[in-house]
Amino acid sequence: MKKYISTASATLPSFSLIFLLVIGLSSCATISTFSETAYEQATSLKVEALLLMDKATEPFDSHLKEVESLAASVEKAYEFAKGRPKNEISAKQWEILKDPGRNLLGGFLKRWKEESTLSRAFVNEAKSLVSDAFDTIIGLESGKIKPSDVK
Repeated sequence: MKKYISTASATLPSFSLIFLLVIGLSSCATISTFSETAYEQATSLKVEALLLMDKATEPFDSHLKEVESLAASVEKAYEFAKGRPKNEISAKQWEILKDPGRNLLGGFLKRWKEESTLSRAFVNEAKSLVSDAFDTIIGLESGKIKPSDVK
């Protein structure tokens, strides 16, 4: 026995999907304006993070205060990004960067804490990834429209 799907029920999921896609895209079509504060946070934290990562060949406990300070500063930058209207993309980038379950800054700091010291080769490779992640955040912010250019 053959089963037939009515045309109406077959197009309903397609229509619903298209409707949700249009709504989703229209809500993402705008992005926040440039923030000098966000840009300065990202560039400064990139430098701080990479300098601290260089020290990961030394015992973690010797740099605990620096790690805590960096982690707090990254958390502040994330909260600043998250609190700005129409800034979900930037906030998500910060969230990924700081996540200890991922392979960027948060994961690096977690691994350093767990292993106490890391090899120079690992540190150099991780620094490259973290640097690229910061560059993505910095590039997104610098590419935003300046508030003075908004008409």
